[in-house]
Amino acid sequence: MFQSIDPSGAASCPDETSALGRMLQLWPSAATVLSRARYAEQALAEAVGQGVRQYVILGAGMDTFAFRRRDMLERLEVFEIDHPATQAFKRNRIAGLGWEIPAQLHLVSLDFTKEKLDDILKCPPYDPRAITFFSWLGVTYYLPRDSVLDTLSAVARVSPRGGMIVFDYLDRNVRSTGKAAERVKAVMDSLQSLGEPLKAGLDPSTLDSDVARIGFSLQENLTPSDIRRRYFEGRTDGYRASQHIHFALAAVE
Repeated sequence: MFQSIDPSGAASCPDETSALGRMLQLWPSAATVLSRARYAEQALAEAVGQGVRQYVILGAGMDTFAFRRRDMLERLEVFEIDHPATQAFKRNRIAGLGWEIPAQLHLVSLDFTKEKLDDILKCPPYDPRAITFFSWLGVTYYLPRDSVLDTLSAVARVSPRGGMIVFDYLDRNVRSTGKAAERVKAVMDSLQSLGEPLKAGLDPSTLDSDVARIGFSLQENLTPSDIRRRYFEGRTDGYRASQHIHFALAAVE
């Protein structure tokens, strides 16, 4: 696949690992995906040290945390929540790779168009009394603002005080005339053509009060400049923070 996209680049790579690295550099969203995963897992590690015992990954997709971080499974029950079709595909991929699903990993099917998150998480083995860390990455871009806040509200209802959620979001100003960076415009146009258009996004200046109304205290609201300084300062490999994407961390009050 890489050879068809960048023949000369593929020829210069001595092995599959370097070829994968080169291919990621060509993917416009790679830097966002990598940095938000690091942000979420760093925040999770700190939260586990403060008593978190459950980790819920909303829209988990092909997430591999439970396979990569077996060291943390001694202290965590991990719940991956996604559409039934996605979960079925993932189970088949895991089986095909010959991987064993850890006892602490629970694959939970949820169709958001027919079911509610807080109803699904009322059932064992999820413990609504345990302090829980949620991650919700790469999803809010495709939802209207009200749907984003509804899901955050559901998270607040199923987690006791001290629970946390990390999520990324698109700055609503990206749609303003002349505001969107060229790379972001290209991604938006591509997704539009695939039938998965980006929605309005959230307002960074009001996020604090928006989440406070549904039971959260905003702990961090990283701007693109914050993300650049934290994860991309001094890099020479072409990775850089997106101009319109923010990372947020909020705690249940």
